[in-house]
Amino acid sequence: MEELIPLLFPLALLALGYFVGTNIEKKHYQSIRKRERATLHVPVVTFGAKQALPEATETALFVGSVVISSDYFKTFLLALRNLVGGRIQSYESLLDRARREALLRLKEDAIAWGATEIYNVRYETASVGGQTSGNGIMSVEVIAYGTAVR
Repeated sequence: MEELIPLLFPLALLALGYFVGTNIEKKHYQSIRKRERATLHVPVVTFGAKQALPEATETALFVGSVVISSDYFKTFLLALRNLVGGRIQSYESLLDRARREALLRLKEDAIAWGATEIYNVRYETASVGGQTSGNGIMSVEVIAYGTAVR
């Protein structure tokens, strides 16, 4: 029985990471959906290089950024997936949440300023930590920026 104790600790961490991480992710998605509905009245519009921009009385650059980290369970899945390669769905949800959260933060700041539209939103992403840092925890930073008009 004592030889099983070293095996139980990593399994307990995996189970805890799975249940807590799943719960936090669900709550974050609920918050994102609610805030997206609240900001629908301010459209995000992209213009081409040769397209004329609409008239505006005031403009300002707004930035929304977020860093989201993976949980222990997702980090474990990544290690397993690296053995065989392929699509990592758990990290796709991490990137989706980060992208949507960054855009929401941009929109919420612009709405507080009094924006009626936001033009030419762009995204920048960066990995924070991960395999290169040696700590094994993967985080992603997403920055959304665009020009708000009122």
